[in-house]
Amino acid sequence: MSLEGAQTFWYFNIFITLLFVMGAYYIIASFNLIRALIGLELLIKAVTLLIILAGYLTNNEGLAQALVITLIVIEVVIMVVAGGIVVSVYRNNHSLDTRKLKELKG
Repeated sequence: MSLEGAQTFWYFNIFITLLFVMGAYYIIASFNLIRALIGLELLIKAVTLLIILAGYLTNNEGLAQALVITLIVIEVVIMVVAGGIVVSVYRNNHSLDTRKLKELKG
């Protein structure tokens, strides 16, 4: 790997790490369900970028593309189901605060 390729690798690596940390922070520190979904989205995007970077570095771009397309399809399904759950929670509780979910019975 050339010097320019190594610098590009480290820039992408730092960006992916920051994206992953931001997503994990949103999930852990937030009490809002929408922010938790945004954090989950950031985590999935970080993993997607990591797969693309690994495919580029190992010269397996075809495999990386297939994995990323599969991941995107799975991500869309997860986000639609999670969005439906969030809408249902809001309709029942009139709040998106996760601390109020402990009061639910049934």
